[in-house]
Amino acid sequence: MHLRTLDDADLLGRKVLVRLDLNVPVNDRREITDKTRIKRSVPTLLDIIQKGGIPVVLSHFGRPKGKFVAGMSLRFLAETLGAACGCKVHFADDCIGASAQKAVAATQHGDICLLENTRFYPGEEANDPEHAKAMAQLGDVFVADAFSCAHRAHASTSGLSEHLPTFAGRAMEAELRALEAALSHPKRPVVAVVGGAKISTKLPVLRHLVSKVDQLVIGGGMANTFLFADGHDVGASLCEEDMTDMVLEVCALAAQSGCEIILPLDVRVAMEFKAGADHRDVGLNDVQPDEMILDAGPKTIAHLGEIFGQAATILWNGPLGAFEIPPFNEATDRAANMAAQRTQTGHLVSVAGGGDTVAALAATNADRKFTYVSTAGGAFLEWLEGKTLPGISILYS
Repeated sequence: MHLRTLDDADLLGRKVLVRLDLNVPVNDRREITDKTRIKRSVPTLLDIIQKGGIPVVLSHFGRPKGKFVAGMSLRFLAETLGAACGCKVHFADDCIGASAQKAVAATQHGDICLLENTRFYPGEEANDPEHAKAMAQLGDVFVADAFSCAHRAHASTSGLSEHLPTFAGRAMEAELRALEAALSHPKRPVVAVVGGAKISTKLPVLRHLVSKVDQLVIGGGMANTFLFADGHDVGASLCEEDMTDMVLEVCALAAQSGCEIILPLDVRVAMEFKAGADHRDVGLNDVQPDEMILDAGPKTIAHLGEIFGQAATILWNGPLGAFEIPPFNEATDRAANMAAQRTQTGHLVSVAGGGDTVAALAATNADRKFTYVSTAGGAFLEWLEGKTLPGISILYS
């Protein structure tokens, strides 16, 4: 199948509806605390302009639930977006109708038009065909560039494709190419690192990955549940004892597929979950009843170094321990740096994404050295589960 990108699009003299994810984090003073999503939108917007088109930006912000909420207006983003692109950004106080049409008509080539929050209308999340049709009247072409929203079948993420020629933006294209390299057509051996607190939230991911990768590294609180299912006493650790049968099912599926599951060889434990807490590194059979497993130990880290040293592709989702609180960040930090260094030498394709993963890798700047780091949360997880995403399927022919 062919991924339709901006290279396939004739944009000269056309209004181009561009779905971005500008749902950026802000503080109490409404200041943007992380501009990553804005920065990643720039290549698409500038490419559209270079090709003679006029970008008309669609995005949501917050959860207004189909109603106008003044505090969730996109107006405050216009100046920042303009500064990032080096051009003027016109703001429309609606995303459909006469006022939006007037703002789009007033936008000259070289400028950008930013439409109001798409989620101010209930027809957005309902993927109402009439709402999508009204939105489509503002443009000639639709460019999808918000992978993080691609798991949602909304009017502005997939509904527009019923009315306009549809293409992937540069950020979307880069994301899909990276994901394809990591799982669809990877260089082997392929290692997946999956961490996080609970196996119950990652069960579909684990079931899918064991049929795709050669080794599956389990970390974080999830590892405690695996260790418990393997007969180890995990003390006062976070553990989903009722998920034992599911763990055994995943292990059985892995055995059938020839996937090796990698569990900690040793662990870092403490009696308190706080920064600088007294701790010790112990074997799997030495965890005391009042101790919590909060990270992997040094033997495990060394073992991961050996595994990473043989890998050709690493797919990473989730930390290996309580990375937010030293000294329980060591396994995540050291493993991330080992993967980053091997990537930098050209021996490894490394793709990471999902929620805490980005923050965990950024803590040591490892994210800058990975092949690709996705800022998507739910969409990345659903992709790991092997699901067809409605905002992605519209891009292939």
